[in-house]
Amino acid sequence: MASTNRSSKTFIIQQGMRNYSWRKSVNSLWIREEIWRFINCALWKNKLHSRVITTTRNVSVSEACLSSSDDMIHKMKPLSDEDSRILFHRRIFQSEEKCSEDLRVVSTNILKKCGGVPLAIITIASLLVSGQRIKQKDEWMHVHNLMGRGVTQGGIVKDMKRILSLSYYDLPSHLKTCLLYLSIFPEDFEIVKDWLIWRWLAEGFIHCDKKETSLFEIGESYFNELMNRSLIQPANINEEGTVTTCRIHDMVLDLICSLASEENFISILDNAEWHAPNLQRKLRRLSLHNIKAKVQNHQFDSTSLSKVRTFAVFSPVTCDWLPSLSSFQFLRVLDLGNCDSRKSSSGITLKYVGNLIHLRYLGLKDADVCELPMDIGKLQLLQTLDIEGTRIEELPSTVVQLRNLICLCVNYTVRLPKGMGSLMSLEVLQQVGLSSSPHIVEELSHLTEVRTLSVDCANMDEDLIDILIKSLGNLHKLQNLCIVDGGRLNDRMGESWVPPPNLRSFDSWYPASSLWFSRLPKWVNSMSLPHLSTLVIYVEELQGDDIQIIGMLPALRFLRLRASRVMGTLVVRADAFPSAKCCMFRGFPTAPCLFPPGAMQRVQRLKFVVSASSIESGDVDCALGHLPSLEHLQVCLQRENSSDEEIETAKAWLRRAAEAHPKRPTIEIKHNYWELTL
Repeated sequence: MASTNRSSKTFIIQQGMRNYSWRKSVNSLWIREEIWRFINCALWKNKLHSRVITTTRNVSVSEACLSSSDDMIHKMKPLSDEDSRILFHRRIFQSEEKCSEDLRVVSTNILKKCGGVPLAIITIASLLVSGQRIKQKDEWMHVHNLMGRGVTQGGIVKDMKRILSLSYYDLPSHLKTCLLYLSIFPEDFEIVKDWLIWRWLAEGFIHCDKKETSLFEIGESYFNELMNRSLIQPANINEEGTVTTCRIHDMVLDLICSLASEENFISILDNAEWHAPNLQRKLRRLSLHNIKAKVQNHQFDSTSLSKVRTFAVFSPVTCDWLPSLSSFQFLRVLDLGNCDSRKSSSGITLKYVGNLIHLRYLGLKDADVCELPMDIGKLQLLQTLDIEGTRIEELPSTVVQLRNLICLCVNYTVRLPKGMGSLMSLEVLQQVGLSSSPHIVEELSHLTEVRTLSVDCANMDEDLIDILIKSLGNLHKLQNLCIVDGGRLNDRMGESWVPPPNLRSFDSWYPASSLWFSRLPKWVNSMSLPHLSTLVIYVEELQGDDIQIIGMLPALRFLRLRASRVMGTLVVRADAFPSAKCCMFRGFPTAPCLFPPGAMQRVQRLKFVVSASSIESGDVDCALGHLPSLEHLQVCLQRENSSDEEIETAKAWLRRAAEAHPKRPTIEIKHNYWELTL
């Protein structure tokens, strides 16, 4: 970074901080002391009790961070023997009591070599479990011997690398390749699971002999196996309990970056410095990180780029100096979603993209791209095309020639060409606006491989409603369906649509109550939807037994139910909601006391509406006690005719009920039902 540029950025940061009390955290600080000094200069020193917290493994950096006598260094202590044992046994056996006597001695010896380091304990514990099977004692002894001296006080980083390598070399070859590929991402980068799997698929890392099995689902099993071995960590888990994004621990990243570099698997250009032994060698996968200095085009030698299989950008770099697409001859993955094209003379140019005949993944999410070239139809091997968040208004007619396309993500306003029904390999089709592309309604019936579909029905011609229902009925492999602004489609769909047997998610939401389902659809029952895990549905009129009907869905984990009115008395049995983790009831009054003991035993997050006048002493405590897994409670407290004093009394009762619960769930109290969030 040039000194003038650095000074201007420092000034901007300081101006934004000078009048506030702030807290800043600088994590995983491997940086040199002079880098810390630059960071420190940018932090405005005021008298508003502001604080900076840094984490580092470099003692000299921690000492350099001390700027006053009030500053202190906190040295993290290793886990105690007892805490180490609890962590180890819970990872393997779920509880310490389940550890057999013949494994206790060897587990104690293994823990001694872990030195109280949580990452070492989790890594080794994950290594001792293969799927659902706990390995035998002789295998435990073998792992113990491979650990050598274990983690020592003076060489934690080096010793941890050796321990982590045990997990790496224990992987089957296909998982080793998938794990090495993760070194393409920057440190602390939040990796979207689905897009990682599509990239694995594009690289040819996922294989399956059975044609009826989805390669994406095979990729999900790879992802889950790496998760189970603690080599990747969940970053975001949705309300359904599914991991949607992940991160890599920086020590795991150090290991796989080292291995990837040794094998010339991935090369990284980071701040104009090559993280590869030899710039002149043939590059196989190239990733750009944190580019701050302008890199001249001649640094990208066309010879070195000719064999590149993946080119990805993870930095807001100026796209003017990106290499020409004509430099790539064997490119399989192209991800330009992070280019900062606002600083370029013209947006991202996709000239020559039609020459990338080996391309399987084209990621342009949120990129400043206005159009796709007509020659995109030449990409006969393309599997994934993501233009979500771009300025593209229409797909070229040649897109219908992409017969191997599996995943297509657009914007609801994008116009699709006629002939989309020929893309019979499609499994994912997201954000399709039916009013802008009415012909797609009938063509959907030909896309029989689709598993995930999201459509916007706003302003759709009413004459197309029955055609759409018929097309949806032909999608027998559909697992996830999202309908936005269904309008008059709802009741017709509630009467005549037969959902596919493997439907896992049904999400329908509408901005106006006049567009909701008039009643709960007949097909919402345990016989029709045995695998449904997510249900988002808005109903005008709720019948007394509707919640019980929903509660009998055996696989339901996430529910968002909104209704305008309730007819009769709501009835729920003790066996309702056996798998539910998160439930939200909105627009109508209810309370935990509606659910008798035995119902909602796994619910962790509950959100509901209740009137202040209905809360009575003792009832709330008992009701919350029926929900043993409760972790978070969000309540909309309706005022109605209650006084301020009654409102405060009701709040106090709710808070006391939460405090009395064995798990002491957090509680949020709102005053408008639309404030209830997920």
